[in-house]
Amino acid sequence: MPYTADKPALPETPDQLRARIPGWGADLDPADRPSYPREVLDLGATGAHWDLPEDQPGGEGRERSIEHGRLTPVFGTAQPLHGLSGAVRRYAYARHSEAKAAHWLLLIAADRIDVAEHAARSFATLRPDNPITETGIRAELTHGGLRSRLGRGRSDIRHHALDPVVNGAPWALGAYAAWRAVRALRRR
Repeated sequence: MPYTADKPALPETPDQLRARIPGWGADLDPADRPSYPREVLDLGATGAHWDLPEDQPGGEGRERSIEHGRLTPVFGTAQPLHGLSGAVRRYAYARHSEAKAAHWLLLIAADRIDVAEHAARSFATLRPDNPITETGIRAELTHGGLRSRLGRGRSDIRHHALDPVVNGAPWALGAYAAWRAVRALRRR
């Protein structure tokens, strides 16, 4: 069982593993370990008063890999899932193994959705985000962005021409969509 001090038994004995896998168990003899004189295995020195830590409250509905039988006893709560990006993340954890590309692609897509949600949310405030300064376009123009790349063997020079498109295209598409929406409302 994970998260306990009990170590599960090996499916094969060390002698069977050593016979089957060349070099297996090379560090089993403490004399062969570089850290041996300082290496001390004293489980009582940790100060832990438990075999399995108490479960942190609030674990209901948390995302958990389908490879694990239970949620870890302690987990982060700094960024709770919300909105469409949270729904995509929950789906990725509920339906796909961490060994599948679909799991990770869904998590990447959820990150992109989260960025769009935050950008949309910033427009609803009195002080919306400034895409010119926050994407680094202003710094590129005022602090020698191109000059710092040329002639120095930097690898990012290859995609330098695409950076304004990648950073600016979502803002331009959003502005175009807003303009179309306002235009459609005026016609009604």
